[in-house]
Amino acid sequence: MTDYLAFNEAVIKEFRDNGGQCSGWLDGAPMILVTMTGAKTGRKLCSPLVYSTDGDDLVVIASKGGAPDHPNWYHNLVAHPEVTVEVGTDSWQAMARLAEGDERKRLYDAQAALMPQFAEYEQKAAEHGREIPVFRLVRT
Repeated sequence: MTDYLAFNEAVIKEFRDNGGQCSGWLDGAPMILVTMTGAKTGRKLCSPLVYSTDGDDLVVIASKGGAPDHPNWYHNLVAHPEVTVEVGTDSWQAMARLAEGDERKRLYDAQAALMPQFAEYEQKAAEHGREIPVFRLVRT
């Protein structure tokens, strides 16, 4: 877990130091920072996430690379949907809304069309019996 935290901290620092741009395998990826409240701790936590858009809303997918369980940030957004979003040098408040049914599929498929690895993640998660959650971040 420490390596994961150190990686996220490095990405967050690079994002903020470079106006929302990241290097390495994240170069060119549409990145946002989502600051949320921890479900268990109540602490403010920040997660760097890739995103897509749907109208004025941002879409984030709790894929965790197709792992059998949801990422920690999923539980945080369910417990405390009020978040701060950073895109580039802009920042605003938003509400995280879990997409379901046809909307979830449409949003997931749209992101997978832009980032093909998400099709692989969906297949891996399905092998574990998990449907990957999709959130719409709606500006407040």
